[in-house]
Amino acid sequence: MWSWSSKTGATPDDVDRFWQAFLRRFDLEHTFRFVKQTLGWTTPKLRTPEAADRWTWILIVAHTQLRLTRPLAADLRRPWEKPTTSDRLTPARVRRGFRNIRAHLACPARVPKPRGAGPGRPPGSKNKRSAPRYDVGKTVKRPESLKAIGKPGRAW
Repeated sequence: MWSWSSKTGATPDDVDRFWQAFLRRFDLEHTFRFVKQTLGWTTPKLRTPEAADRWTWILIVAHTQLRLTRPLAADLRRPWEKPTTSDRLTPARVRRGFRNIRAHLACPARVPKPRGAGPGRPPGSKNKRSAPRYDVGKTVKRPESLKAIGKPGRAW
């Protein structure tokens, strides 16, 4: 376990705990991959950091919803995937079967009222100024981190 911890004199309990932490790393990596690729965490071009935070929380709720609906999902597997029981389905496989689950769930919202389109921008006029965009998950550059790089003022 030298690649995960450099503690000298580790007890067998320490080695076991390091090994378990090392194995959990793969769960985290696959969760981030799923949230980015399947749920589209980095897809939108958001205008404010607050909007990025809201989008992140929406995706956390969506991921939690997929985990909670796991017992209701049928295993809609691809030909190369092995069959599995519903308590062992991954969030991606639950998402595949979610369209069948949603039809049986109660809807807490009322039916939407039909409306016409809003006034919007007058036809033929162009947007005069572009809005600033912020990437999801970016942190603010701090002077301490710029000094550590050795090139202050330079973009990452």
